[in-house]
Amino acid sequence: MESVRIILSGLWVALMLTFLLGDVLRLFAGDITPGEIDGQRASQAIWLGAAAMMLVPIVMVVVSLTVPYPSIRWISIVASVVFVVFNLVGLPYVGWYDNFLIAVSFVFNGLIIWYAWTWVSATT
Repeated sequence: MESVRIILSGLWVALMLTFLLGDVLRLFAGDITPGEIDGQRASQAIWLGAAAMMLVPIVMVVVSLTVPYPSIRWISIVASVVFVVFNLVGLPYVGWYDNFLIAVSFVFNGLIIWYAWTWVSATT
């Protein structure tokens, strides 16, 4: 069903924008020092890893629309579970806004998992 693909794609966009909003608010709130992670200067490898992690939702927008069913179901579920685990490890965050946005991201991830899990193709 093409509408599930569109819903998944939209949810990945919402998740990406939620993460981006958290990053922007952390900068404005002064909760981070640019160039540092946990008070230590970050290496290029760390920044590459951060870029790769933040690229996943962007790639998932395209993947949701192009990868054939049923592969896309499992790719969506696995990617979303990885984000949930990754964000659970970081809890709690300093700012209330950050914890709120992580909770919102859990809702988006839950919806991604739900739609992918309950997706039944009309052709199968």
